[in-house]
Amino acid sequence: MKQLLKGNEAIAEAAVRAGCEAYFGYPITPQTELLEYMSKRMPDLKRAFLQAESEVAAINMVYGAACTGTRVMTSSSSPGISLMMEGISYIFASEVPMVLVDVMRGGPGLGNIAPSQADYFQVVKGGGHGDYHPLVLAPATVQEAIDLTYESFDLAEKYRTIVVILLDGCIGQMMEPAELPPMRALANQPAPSWALRGKGERDRKNIITSIYLVPEVEEEYNRKLQRKLAEIRLNEVRYHEYFTDDAEYLVVGFGTSGRVALTAVKQARARGMKVGLLRPISLYPFPTQRLEELAHQVKSMLVVEMNAGQMIEDVRLSVNGRVPVRFYGRMGGMVPLPDEVLKEIREMVSVGEETKHIHLDLQNELGEWNAMDDLEVEEEWR
Repeated sequence: MKQLLKGNEAIAEAAVRAGCEAYFGYPITPQTELLEYMSKRMPDLKRAFLQAESEVAAINMVYGAACTGTRVMTSSSSPGISLMMEGISYIFASEVPMVLVDVMRGGPGLGNIAPSQADYFQVVKGGGHGDYHPLVLAPATVQEAIDLTYESFDLAEKYRTIVVILLDGCIGQMMEPAELPPMRALANQPAPSWALRGKGERDRKNIITSIYLVPEVEEEYNRKLQRKLAEIRLNEVRYHEYFTDDAEYLVVGFGTSGRVALTAVKQARARGMKVGLLRPISLYPFPTQRLEELAHQVKSMLVVEMNAGQMIEDVRLSVNGRVPVRFYGRMGGMVPLPDEVLKEIREMVSVGEETKHIHLDLQNELGEWNAMDDLEVEEEWR
């Protein structure tokens, strides 16, 4: 049954129902409601909750719990995520599963508490030192945030990796009708074979580490991690498409930007413009192949983001110069309006139609020149 839920609180409850056994975090707007919710809910269920003294402490507490195979989670917002970066790199390299929620705010610096999407580079490209990527999922609705959070713990355990739920303050703060998933039972769950829970009946000790002092050994370990990332890229690409069957122009946006862009695309289609939308859900792995396919169909693309242009780099790499890629962004906590995006769509279509007429004129001129050349050659033969 659907109920009216606030984004941050809905994510917290979804994590609880997914079997999150431990939460460590530090308050920072606009994600603090998530921490506040967990501070009440987790002790009631006799699960671990601790407000750490800082984000640095919180991520290292997560690391310790993750090494035991416990379903563990933390959440923060942009500058807080920056402080966690060293620990995030250690966790990825140690191959222990965890879930991280980043509710993005305006920046750089302390910025403000308004919604933004300027953490894209920081989160999607790895952020910390070394060659790595977390699996990054970007919801556009409260319901999608619930569903992705619920699934994220399974994905983290499947690949023994970090799964990030990346959303902006709009989705964290808004209230929408949504349905919560069932509660999973925690009792009698066996520890993973790799977990640090005592030797037990094993004939070997479990060792979790991220340090390999011999360069050749470190390189081979990196190759192993890259094979895992290749498997994730093969299996976990997610996106939603709207009106792409007959689209001659394409808009690309994730999260709130994708949501706003969908309204503008519907308005554009009502005015006779053949525009579609692709909304990436997995930012890593990115829907590169689908964008490459659409680049053979459309005349140009428009990327809409709440930043100065970050995801646009992945879009441009995907289309590889086949079509022009335009950009429209708002920064510092400003959210684009549908009318603004519609204006950019109109301009994109207008330029596309002008280009089309230029090509037709050139073809006609070339056809006339070729006809004249044929006549001249025919006269010479005579």
